[in-house]
Amino acid sequence: MDRRKFLKKSALTAAGSIVMPYILPSGRLFAQTGSPMAGHVVYVLFAGGVRQQEAISQRYLDDSQGVNIPGNIMYNMFNGAAPAAKVVYGTDVPGEPNGSAPISSVLGNTIQSMGTTFAEVRATTAGHYSGLNTLLTGNTGVTQGLKQKPVFPTIFEYLRRHAGFSATDCWFVGNGIGNSTPLLDFSNHDTYGAQYGANFLCPSVAFGADGVEHLSNAKIYHPDEELDPMYKMKYFLDNAFRSNGGIPVPNIGNTEDEKQAIKQFVADMFVKKQAGQITAPPVSDNGDLNTIGWACEVMQRFKPKVTVINLSNVDGCHSDFTGYLRNLHRADHGVGFLWNYIQTQIPDMANDTVMMVTPEHGRNLNPNPILDENDWFAYDHSDANSLRVFTQMVGPGVMPNLTVGSENNPIGTTMDNVLTIGEIFGIKNDILSAGLMSGGAMSLFDRI
Repeated sequence: MDRRKFLKKSALTAAGSIVMPYILPSGRLFAQTGSPMAGHVVYVLFAGGVRQQEAISQRYLDDSQGVNIPGNIMYNMFNGAAPAAKVVYGTDVPGEPNGSAPISSVLGNTIQSMGTTFAEVRATTAGHYSGLNTLLTGNTGVTQGLKQKPVFPTIFEYLRRHAGFSATDCWFVGNGIGNSTPLLDFSNHDTYGAQYGANFLCPSVAFGADGVEHLSNAKIYHPDEELDPMYKMKYFLDNAFRSNGGIPVPNIGNTEDEKQAIKQFVADMFVKKQAGQITAPPVSDNGDLNTIGWACEVMQRFKPKVTVINLSNVDGCHSDFTGYLRNLHRADHGVGFLWNYIQTQIPDMANDTVMMVTPEHGRNLNPNPILDENDWFAYDHSDANSLRVFTQMVGPGVMPNLTVGSENNPIGTTMDNVLTIGEIFGIKNDILSAGLMSGGAMSLFDRI
């Protein structure tokens, strides 16, 4: 191989390994102890802090702003009629500054009617990172701080070690690189760790302006004449994982075939982006909806066994209740689009995928003093109401049209989802045998 070809190959490999870490494949270490219920799981971290009252309780403005207007603004996910007045959650109506048109439902039937809904689930924390950590590890890890790798193994590690999944079978599509999101693809546990982690993709970085500059053209840099642009590319790639606290990204490479597949995927996505052909929900005017579209591209290409998608836009509720309602409505739109896309556009995953949706925590019962554009109060997350969330499941092996639990009878916790996914893939007992789950965790199938 001549020097120029070597430099090009090295640069592309380095680019992929930071923006989307590669991980070594591993065969199954132990025999599976159960039979899989489905071939794929799509796990939506319905993040940002979703207040139960505006979500499954369908109170709209009733319990938040002292206005007697209930209604369901999440009608892809839940049964129930939309609000009859003060529609501020949809898309803007031209010529009417205060007008808003609700986004049309994507699904003919709701997720609630097609699957099982746990109507009152308890979150274990009111913090974003610790909440996401619990959803991915099944352990509270309450003493763990920001900018630290999870202490306990993630669902990716359990699946790769005990179900024998390959690197490109496991993807974590993040909505950003702030805080600690990129750290959730694997833990620092000494018997699991990087070699069992997931490929992490942050589309807004990998395919954003810096990604276009540094990755899209696969430029060859000459070490004697172009050190400056080489260092700039290195800075961009390192910056993508700045929240790692300066810790070097481990060498967790895929097989050569997987590396080539990911590099080709990156190249193809730049072409699709330039042509304006990236998959997206019909309304894609916030980051969450774009993240869902990129996740669909990943699934279309790799048909992963498990795809985790992180959302966060509803977190604007700290200061903008109107924006929170709009983003909650859009998150529902995105989930509806996601499920429809899997069933209609990815034959290898259609009728063989379980989708799970859970917020990492809720929001306060009482508002803070901040008023938004409509003079509506905003809400933080710190009290007992912030521990109220829901979980939905739909797909093979999931009971249709079943709602479990109520406000007076909560059933399930956010610790349960890891064991639930383990049961879907037939490794629940392997996860339990590892002894690293929180004591109260159960599979949601066992709670029904």
